[in-house]
Amino acid sequence: MKKILSSLLFASLLVGLTGCGTSGPAAPSEQNNAAPAPAANKSLLEKVKADGKLLIGTEGTYAPFTFHDQSGALTGYDIDVVTEVAKRIGVEPVFQETQWDAMFAGLDSERFDVVANQVGIRPDRQEKYDFSNPYTVSTAVLVTHKDNTNVNGFADIKGLKAAQTLTSNLTDIARENGAEIVGVEGFNQAIDLLVSKRVDVTINDGISLLDFMKQKPEVPIKIVAKHPDVAKNGFLFRKGSTDLVDAFNKALDEMSQDGTLKKISEKWFNEDVSK
Repeated sequence: MKKILSSLLFASLLVGLTGCGTSGPAAPSEQNNAAPAPAANKSLLEKVKADGKLLIGTEGTYAPFTFHDQSGALTGYDIDVVTEVAKRIGVEPVFQETQWDAMFAGLDSERFDVVANQVGIRPDRQEKYDFSNPYTVSTAVLVTHKDNTNVNGFADIKGLKAAQTLTSNLTDIARENGAEIVGVEGFNQAIDLLVSKRVDVTINDGISLLDFMKQKPEVPIKIVAKHPDVAKNGFLFRKGSTDLVDAFNKALDEMSQDGTLKKISEKWFNEDVSK
């Protein structure tokens, strides 16, 4: 009986001691091992600067804007511009090449921080994404054979043959001005018809024409007029990337003011296409 009473008394003491231990403050070792409070989320610009690199989505197959030269190096107008922007922000540009169809999805999934690929600034895109200020401004241009002295503006093409792809917005301009549309598969076929004088004119993208004329200055064509409507292209960001967009715009403004943007533009097009 004594042994039973002693055992019960001992058990009661253990329960009491255990209860006191759990109701008191945590031991010092437990306090030291407690998880720290989470740090405030960094903005995208802060993250980019902390990582020291800017992740850039681009095609790498769209000359002269983003492509690989004969040595295999990634180059082009867009590559030069965004590389200079990254330099002025103080980070390394890291290019992630992908197809155009996957470009927006890659940005959405945070595979990259920005897209540099001649993305047109359009209202439907602005609803979902942020854009930098334009770094490329392009217009539709009216092109004729060098021998043609009768066409000096869009009003002169009424009744003339215009080589155009059938679904292009540029074709709409030709129709609006009364031209007879001659359907072609693309830019090169339109130029071939123009050079052989099987058509009178073609209306095409101004930057594409400048690049073509730089690469093949011997081709007997000339630009006679620019359409008043312009297309503006900017760097594309996820919605809410305000601080990074501001940093890009600051760098682009500086590049415009000190002549760097014009210099890069003239390197690729023999003309300033940045404004």
